[in-house]
Amino acid sequence: MLDPHRTIDELKALRALTGDEHGAQRVAFTDTWVAARAFLKERLDELPVTQHQDAAGNWWATLPGESERALLIGGHLDSVPNGGWLDGCLNVLAGLEVLRRVNEQYAGRPPVTLKLVDWADEEGARFGRSLYGSSAAGGQLDVTEMRKLKDRDGVSLEDALKRVGITLADAPDAREELKDAAAYLELHIEQGPVLEGMDLPLGAVLGTVGVERHTITFHGQAAHSGSTPMNVRKDAFLAAGRFGQAIYDIAARHGGVCTVGSVKTLPGIVTSVVETCELTLDQRHLDADSLAAMWQDAQDAATQFAQEAGCTVTFGSLWNIEPIPFHPMLIDAAEASILTVTPAAHRLPSGPLHDAAEVARAGVPTVMLFVQSLRGISHNRIEDTREDHIALSVQALDELTSRAMDWIARSP
Repeated sequence: MLDPHRTIDELKALRALTGDEHGAQRVAFTDTWVAARAFLKERLDELPVTQHQDAAGNWWATLPGESERALLIGGHLDSVPNGGWLDGCLNVLAGLEVLRRVNEQYAGRPPVTLKLVDWADEEGARFGRSLYGSSAAGGQLDVTEMRKLKDRDGVSLEDALKRVGITLADAPDAREELKDAAAYLELHIEQGPVLEGMDLPLGAVLGTVGVERHTITFHGQAAHSGSTPMNVRKDAFLAAGRFGQAIYDIAARHGGVCTVGSVKTLPGIVTSVVETCELTLDQRHLDADSLAAMWQDAQDAATQFAQEAGCTVTFGSLWNIEPIPFHPMLIDAAEASILTVTPAAHRLPSGPLHDAAEVARAGVPTVMLFVQSLRGISHNRIEDTREDHIALSVQALDELTSRAMDWIARSP
């Protein structure tokens, strides 16, 4: 009853419809994104499901069951500009195939309600705010802050939503969608090299890592590059350069990751010692205490290097989110499901954030499956996964769905 190769064919058809030679172009709330939604709705129309768009713009397909308690399967059709052919949409189209199987097996009336959701604007590529739709459903959306967001062309998020029939002020009403949610499943490409390095097709995800994002600004003194001896300079870039090396030691010491993603210098001319150097620091870890220790070590290192360079340093906060572990029983079920289709499995955390994080944050038991990414590359037109691995991932999601439905049905 399950046909994973149909999912592969549909992924290719969606790629042809919404991509070009540069990659996927399903940026949220654009005409191409609307076309992707129409592609999904056309296939859902073949099933005895009800469909609706919620107050935040998430798209739901519901197969009613004997119980109103619902198993949710989710993903996102939106992509980054020039993105890959699998990121997000694999989740949705694999869920569609599972929905077909469940409908056929139970003649349209499964033991629990099954819902497929296409979350709106997971990527945040256009307005800089990731997980928009799922955070609205999870009760974590600040409408006041969202009203400030504009894309690179000056179009506000509020106006972009209005163009596709969504009123930003109503978005928090999407919380109603999770009222009967008993569990949430999500399949995603890994977007990293771990599974490929282990020669494994699939992994069970332990949770999403916590993130600390900060600005670190070193303050020195501008001086002429020709007349100022090296030993008397107050070079903000010297401190920043030493800090850039130190974050690798910090990450290794705590088993996390640290990234300096941008560096800005002032006055920014070839003939001046750098007076001000601002950099951004992104730190991630699955353990909250380790994440806090990493940030403290970063502050200590920055302070030390600033003093050694005759500079000062200030810190600013950009954004943070706590680590979000997934449900232990569902992690076990995910691993067991993988082992029904392949001889070995691996448990690993997710470095990128996903809609699953917001659903879990809202208190819904959640787990994810990862399928191997070739070269660990994503958000790029060369993003790819072996077709036999895609087929295995659909089978594993289907098995996990059966296990989760049984768990929900047996739970009080």
